[in-house]
Amino acid sequence: MSNTSSSTPRDPHHTSRSPSLLDALIPLLVLIALLSLSVFFYGADSSYGPNQIALLLCAGVAALMGMKNGFTWNEMEGGMLHGISLVFGAILILLAVGALIGSWILAGTVPSMIYYGVQMLSPQWFYAASCVICAVVGLSIGSSWTTAGTLGVALMGIAAALGLNPAITAGAVISGAYFGDKMSPLSDTTNVAAAVTSNDLFLHIRHMLWTTIPAFVVALIVFAVIGLSADTGHTSAGDIEQLLGALQEEFRISFVSLLPLVLLLFMAWKKIPAYPTLMIGALVGCLIAMVFEPNATRQLAGDEGPLGLLKGAWHSLFDGYKSTSSNEAVASLLSKGGMSSMLNTIWLIISAMAFGGAMERAGFLERIVNWALSGVKSVGGLITSTVLTCFGMNAAAGDQYMAIIIPGRMFRDAFAEKGLHGLNLSRTLEDSGTITSVLIPWNTCGAYMSATLGITTFTYAPFALFNIICPLLAIAYGWLHFKQMPLGKQTQPIPAE
Repeated sequence: MSNTSSSTPRDPHHTSRSPSLLDALIPLLVLIALLSLSVFFYGADSSYGPNQIALLLCAGVAALMGMKNGFTWNEMEGGMLHGISLVFGAILILLAVGALIGSWILAGTVPSMIYYGVQMLSPQWFYAASCVICAVVGLSIGSSWTTAGTLGVALMGIAAALGLNPAITAGAVISGAYFGDKMSPLSDTTNVAAAVTSNDLFLHIRHMLWTTIPAFVVALIVFAVIGLSADTGHTSAGDIEQLLGALQEEFRISFVSLLPLVLLLFMAWKKIPAYPTLMIGALVGCLIAMVFEPNATRQLAGDEGPLGLLKGAWHSLFDGYKSTSSNEAVASLLSKGGMSSMLNTIWLIISAMAFGGAMERAGFLERIVNWALSGVKSVGGLITSTVLTCFGMNAAAGDQYMAIIIPGRMFRDAFAEKGLHGLNLSRTLEDSGTITSVLIPWNTCGAYMSATLGITTFTYAPFALFNIICPLLAIAYGWLHFKQMPLGKQTQPIPAE
């Protein structure tokens, strides 16, 4: 997923011409119109099919505009297929997360996390605490996706038990997870941003502190204020006791059930690739379920025979867990997961990447970036253009890596011409390309978080405070000429101890 160039051969008997700005903008404008119409017609359900239709139709529009400029259909189709191929790794991770959620609920891992979390976390400090917990874990393992798919799922359940706002909870989880991901040397996006700008990884991380720490502190303060003023009066102590009792009735709550979480975090910390880490975590969850939750496993399978345990564990991997609790809150919390729960998200990602691949193959993305650079006269204008381009690339290409790599390649000379060190560019790529991906429903990151946390992107986006503040702070720093490292400054990597 780190290479956005195409490998489809060109036909040697014809040439294509450079697209005009109008050519490049037409597919994007049609997409904006269709997505707006989709939201108008279907509201929060627009990501369950209508947006996919809009994206695929606009992939066709981009292909037609590309053919108008001399590309063949095979070349445009190759661009779409190449775009889709970039997210095969993400699709495997999505399927693995679905399997993990299903098996971890069946194993009692998620119920135990909810049970202990409800007793340990105060409602008044819950949002801020969730943000800090996810930040620490994200920093340790370098993955916002793994953090949200494990701790994030449990924190959403705890919030529901405490009667707290799920949108704010999702925003806190995402804010913390992305802080940790952005600042971790284990993160793939952090390494990509440093590599595409030819900067030392640890100098890149150190330079990011100037925007990342203030943005995170402001987000924490806001979450703390929201939590202290939150109304949790509609959830009484009796309601919580009933929920805890229902969890104990359906599962064997114990620290043994948390072993899959400990193993997964250890594997992620050891930098084992995400897909095998998640699948091993899911399979260990199945093993725990068969040993410690035999009744729930057989009940899920609908088979009391000798193979009922295997069938139930298998079912949790592909179709998740279905709670039989008489407590509506517990039944709602725990009836989820399975690879099948991720299929709509995968549909959305494939549609978005088909559109992004067609736009890149026709040269439209490059044309739009060059246009964005044409009016830049100052450092503030350059930083602003970079932030907006990365955000636009997240929307147009639907992929976080393309939003880092393409602007990273195209803005390098512009930063040098303004006398700015490449570390300013790598920091800005992270402040915008990495951070804003989760705010767009059809982006791989936005689609993943929506599917994993069970809440639509537009619903949680206003509360993903870190993800909103960070790019705004980057723009402000640019206009104020604050902490913009000059090109001639000598920098040395942090020495190894």
